[in-house]
Amino acid sequence: MTISAIEKTVIGSIDDIPLGEGRTFTVEDEMIAVFRLRDGSLRAVSAVCPHKGGPLADGQIDNRVVVCPLHLFSWDLATGCSQSGQPPITVYPVRVDGDLIVLGE
Repeated sequence: MTISAIEKTVIGSIDDIPLGEGRTFTVEDEMIAVFRLRDGSLRAVSAVCPHKGGPLADGQIDNRVVVCPLHLFSWDLATGCSQSGQPPITVYPVRVDGDLIVLGE
């Protein structure tokens, strides 16, 4: 598991991400996909698939994994570990503070 230490940054409003979807944000020159799961919790991972650069924020999610929309490889949203034999992706700490999405610790 790779967890990135990124400086605490407000990246937007929780209303920017509908339930069950993801959005890509650029933070400190890194592309980060933030997902708002159906239970309301957030997950943040690298936005770029390590296989062919697919946009992970556009992938299908459930409460545990994201599936790349290009080749259907999947990663655990909590650990970044591949479920399909690919390299791991980076996981970022993310939380809601009021109605704001805060990335980093």
